[in-house]
Amino acid sequence: MKVFGFFAAWIHGDPRKVVYPTDSYGQFCGQKGTNNAKKAILFYFNILKCASPSVLINLQCPTTQLCVPKCPDRFATYSEMQYHHRSNKSYWEYYRQFCKPGFDNPNKEEAGLTCSLAPVPSPLAVLQRCFPDFITRNGTLTVANRTAFKDVLGETRSVTDLLMSGRNTVLQKVCLTPPSARRQPYGPPRRGVTQNYRVHRGLLVAMVVSLIFILLLRFTAGFLLWFIIFAVIALVAYGIWHCYEEFVALKEKPSADVTISDIGFQTDFHVYLQLSQTWLVFMISLSVTEAVIILMLIFLRNRVRIAIALLKEGSKAIGYIMSTLFYPIVTFLLLAVSISYWAVTAVYPFTSSGDAIYKVMPSQPNCMYANLTCNPETFNKSNITKVCPGSQCMFAFYGGESPYHRYIFILQLCNLLVFLWLVNFTIALGQCTLAGAFASYYWALKKPADIPPCPLFSSFSRAIRYHTGSLAFGSLILAVVQLIRIVLEYLDHKLKGAQNTFARFLLCCLKCCFWCLERVIKFMNRNAYIMIAIYGKNFCTSAREAFFLLMRNVVRVAVLDKVTDFLLFLGKVLIAGSVGALAFLFFTHKIPVIQEEVPSLNYYWVPLLTVTLGSYLIAHGFFSVYAMCVDTLFLCFLLDLENNNGSAARPYHMSTSLRKILNKRNRKR
Repeated sequence: MKVFGFFAAWIHGDPRKVVYPTDSYGQFCGQKGTNNAKKAILFYFNILKCASPSVLINLQCPTTQLCVPKCPDRFATYSEMQYHHRSNKSYWEYYRQFCKPGFDNPNKEEAGLTCSLAPVPSPLAVLQRCFPDFITRNGTLTVANRTAFKDVLGETRSVTDLLMSGRNTVLQKVCLTPPSARRQPYGPPRRGVTQNYRVHRGLLVAMVVSLIFILLLRFTAGFLLWFIIFAVIALVAYGIWHCYEEFVALKEKPSADVTISDIGFQTDFHVYLQLSQTWLVFMISLSVTEAVIILMLIFLRNRVRIAIALLKEGSKAIGYIMSTLFYPIVTFLLLAVSISYWAVTAVYPFTSSGDAIYKVMPSQPNCMYANLTCNPETFNKSNITKVCPGSQCMFAFYGGESPYHRYIFILQLCNLLVFLWLVNFTIALGQCTLAGAFASYYWALKKPADIPPCPLFSSFSRAIRYHTGSLAFGSLILAVVQLIRIVLEYLDHKLKGAQNTFARFLLCCLKCCFWCLERVIKFMNRNAYIMIAIYGKNFCTSAREAFFLLMRNVVRVAVLDKVTDFLLFLGKVLIAGSVGALAFLFFTHKIPVIQEEVPSLNYYWVPLLTVTLGSYLIAHGFFSVYAMCVDTLFLCFLLDLENNNGSAARPYHMSTSLRKILNKRNRKR
């Protein structure tokens, strides 16, 4: 059914409706082989009508739309053209391009439905559509050096009205400021981000720093974690002491007996800080927190040491298998292919071939026939023109009432499911591939001599050849849950204005439950893929074995998970912050050694934010590999403990540091 739906979408789809704009007659602008071949831009007769909120609902601006070769480059009105064209024919030659084809009577008095009565300068074509030339001069928004103009009715309108109308037109959610607005007399032209801002250098620095950080974790993981733990203990202790000082100081004041319940709820938080009871509550809370941290540290110290040892071992594993750090590039390319396929397939049903649908576009409000379908051939003879004078029957979209058109929404849901399936399968393939490579490192008794050659490529080949079905099954389960969550979000959006409290409460509970279910499935799938990479069993068996293995070591799982998440988050923030700080110093000429290479910038925030965000994403890509490495080594470590006893027949494969922590050793005989 899904394959048939996608085949039907590709057969019935018409990509021209995405590439070319469509005028009021349903003809494509700029399409070769038609009368509009040299008219590639869509022009709105009266763009002020696009300011109506109904535009966003009906997806159609209620004014005549015409294909033109170029947009207007100056203000003009129909009455001015009639006055000047008798002495200068060029006025009419310029103006006639903004009239309907076939109109050749500049002396006609009332041409509001045939010609645009007041074209506005629109030298910039955004998405092949004419928009006013907005320029900010000295803080004032202007169009062609004007801040006001007269509309078709002779009323004075501001440039802000034009801006609002431009924002509401279909497919115009883009910046309306043209390049000319950037050429201000008080500053040089801005330069391209990627070419002149040296952004690529900042991203390269982030890549190198991420690599160095991961490789150095084998030496710094223990220091960083213990330093942060004791720093938190010291900060909480200082907080307790400070709260005690404030409590003693306020206790001696006359108003010391006033309690929080006496003053009730106050919007000004500083009022509570004047009460001794507030600081007593703070002191007790911090004391309990301090006690919990110390007790957890005492009883879980060995688990923390194991987590640190596994983090160090993960750094060593990546050092031996450096190719794993660049596997996210493969994942990115596969995700790009999946997203491209979904986007193209999603567009085709909406551009399906069918009959041209025309709708009534009234010139006055409160028309009873507004947005109803009409026939352009019989429209002028119908009663609509009498009831709603000035109304037009204009093209709206292509559609129909065939079974295919009725089930487009179902096809889109199927397409969305397949998209989620492909994305999750790509991620699952990456996780299984990396797990297989790192598992081969762990189970090598003599490292690195026993590590097989090309472990990453071998693991990828095994995953594709033997485990495709298991990965697809696990991905499908997750995709179905994600699709249900999307449908629930859609229903929640539709029911926002509903008065049924029980329905909204039930929907909220369902959203919460499926969010938790998605998190659990992601966690279980990740560990199931690791077990698949280790033993090669099917998905259900691997998921069951991984679940019971983790449940038998739930405390170790919790400690390692939180320690790893914390250190990786710290690394991401550290790398993004340090590279961002260097970029700030670079763009603000604060580094004397390389001042000559720094371009002169009017605004450095765009490249600075680009470098910082790009650095965080690069660090996230590197650290995702590291997190997968630690998780794989952890499961291998648990299996090693359960299945081996240190004898010559079943030696431990864990590192020497882990054996020391657990008081384990391998016996030669």
